[in-house]
Amino acid sequence: MARTNFDQLLQAGCHFGHLKRKWNPAMAPYIYTERNGIHIIDLHKTAIKIDEAADALKQIAKSGKKILFVATKKQTKEIIAEKATSVNMPYVTERWPGGMLTNFPTIRKAVKKMSNIDKLMQDGTFSNLSKRELLQVTRQRAKLEKNLGSIADLTRLPSALFVVDVLKEQIAVREANRLGIPVFGIVDTNSDPKNIDFVIPANDDAKDSVEIILSACCAAINEGIEERKVEKADEKAADAQTEADDEVVADDKPRRQARRPRKTADAPAEEAPVAEEAAPAVEETAEAPAAE
Repeated sequence: MARTNFDQLLQAGCHFGHLKRKWNPAMAPYIYTERNGIHIIDLHKTAIKIDEAADALKQIAKSGKKILFVATKKQTKEIIAEKATSVNMPYVTERWPGGMLTNFPTIRKAVKKMSNIDKLMQDGTFSNLSKRELLQVTRQRAKLEKNLGSIADLTRLPSALFVVDVLKEQIAVREANRLGIPVFGIVDTNSDPKNIDFVIPANDDAKDSVEIILSACCAAINEGIEERKVEKADEKAADAQTEADDEVVADDKPRRQARRPRKTADAPAEEAPVAEEAAPAVEETAEAPAAE
């Protein structure tokens, strides 16, 4: 089942590329034609690529791994934040901090610093500071929240990167390529798709275009998360049933042992009358020669 169709993509303006003079020749396979000096993207290929990317994202989410969304464009910040939050995934909408992936331990230290400031504020430690010092700490906390607040729950490297406008976010793409992290990207006609593992050829400037693609991908991610929950619930139920069966078997063993018939000492005594009856016969045979 297709997650999008030609008409939806056309209505959202996904087919509009950049000017012909700004195009990247590597995008030629995804370009349908040219009109008024503007390249038109082949939406049939876009729909196929969206389905491929959505299926891969679903499998990643089903395995319980994180996908980092990246979009620092002004018109796409709100969409990324909304869609990523809906599936509980980290995202970056401000400036990409250099070395965020390749120097991840340093980024984690900054995130921990932010959480330490929060703890000190709650403990009342900052009540003894002067107004100037308190203002400096507050500003530092606000800056960390703005740049790193959306990745506070990212305790390890993400398993995939979803990028809007791979040309603008080329630093993030390079870091992901260096670490072998698969990259999903909305690629326009002015970008190079060679370093992108899952290319989605579409207009990366229009808000509606980005939204319809993200909606399809996030719906697939949500499906993967729900399937993971169902599988976990089934595993727990199976484990609980196994434990219950083991307990029943353990309780039934003493009962079976109690039902076994015990050997009685009266059985040999039944042969005693037979011996008593045979005794007179022996006496009679012994007396027979005496009569002669």
